[in-house]
Amino acid sequence: MGFAVTIATAQILDQLKRVKGPELIGNIVDLGLVSGIVIEGDQLSFSITVPARLADQLEPLRAAAEKAALASPGVAGAQVTLKVDDTEETASPPPQPVRSAPSVSQSEAIPPPMQKRAPPPTPAPGAKAPVPGIGAIIAVASGKGGVGKSTTSVNIALALQASGLRVGVLDADIYGPSMPRLLGLSGRTQSGENRVLIPFEAFGLKVMSMGFIVEEDTATAWRGPMVMQALTQMLREVAWGELDVLIVDMPPGTGDAQLTLAQNAPLAGAVIVSTPQDLALIDARKGLKMFRKVDVPILGIVENMSYFQCPDCGGRQSVFGHGGARAEAERIGAPFLGEVPLVMAIRATSDGGTPIVVSDPDSEQARIYRDIASAMWTRLTEERILAGGQG
Repeated sequence: MGFAVTIATAQILDQLKRVKGPELIGNIVDLGLVSGIVIEGDQLSFSITVPARLADQLEPLRAAAEKAALASPGVAGAQVTLKVDDTEETASPPPQPVRSAPSVSQSEAIPPPMQKRAPPPTPAPGAKAPVPGIGAIIAVASGKGGVGKSTTSVNIALALQASGLRVGVLDADIYGPSMPRLLGLSGRTQSGENRVLIPFEAFGLKVMSMGFIVEEDTATAWRGPMVMQALTQMLREVAWGELDVLIVDMPPGTGDAQLTLAQNAPLAGAVIVSTPQDLALIDARKGLKMFRKVDVPILGIVENMSYFQCPDCGGRQSVFGHGGARAEAERIGAPFLGEVPLVMAIRATSDGGTPIVVSDPDSEQARIYRDIASAMWTRLTEERILAGGQG
């Protein structure tokens, strides 16, 4: 026969003291933000008062408080709501406690390398502050997922690096980071001086990815403001050093994250990756329009999985059609950078963490990527000359 556990308010508050306040200082109990605690049987409910200006960013805080409450003895369910404090403009601010170490609950909501970082300032309309030390930032994008954008990004980056350039890669796909697997990297990123994140290195590339901040099988359930804060930090708060070019492997699609990156990052140009089929090209057009809308030059279009090359007979088959991306480039007046075939070697080397440009540099496929990278770099130089920038 079991015995019911009496839920004590003091124990609940002790658990909630592990959750940091809205600006990652103090804790929600000592800051006086917890109110309306109601206990009914094994169910618990309460509110957290948060500043109106931060309300849309604090879902991770609410989730962390809920998880902390559920750790209290006897609590089987917890309902936590955020209550907006719309009097904060006239009220005196609460005392600011000394910063303490990250709590367990908050660490699960916000990964440790990103804790204690202020939200990035909202830039003025049209402002695109440069990233110190980086000569050019190039976005590699696609209108939809599954077209091989990340594989194209990493092989282009390695081709540029092989030509003598100093190259970095930013994996901007918060929800599905690919670079750790593509480059055979693992582990957690560390913070250096002034809490600047230390990038990983592979094959001469400097690399930053959300995959170095959260576990590979962890779902990142973040809303827009948190995503944009993470992207800004991974771009601007990383010890990139001196780079000639940073390749940004963009998230697929044309949502808020992609648009905000295109609007706020000082992109020197964008490359669009598509397969030949009509459905992929429809979405690729959306990406092209997005970049043009924010005045980012289109450096070219790549047709990935352009044709299947039989490993036995060497024959070609147009599995997804052929030439659609080239025709689209001609239609809109954008450069066509090249065709990448659908071959087993590209898939196998990518899955193995040794992309084909470095694992088999003398192969036909590696040559194709080098040609694409060369054509892209030439186009970038032309754009800079036309814009009156440095070549």
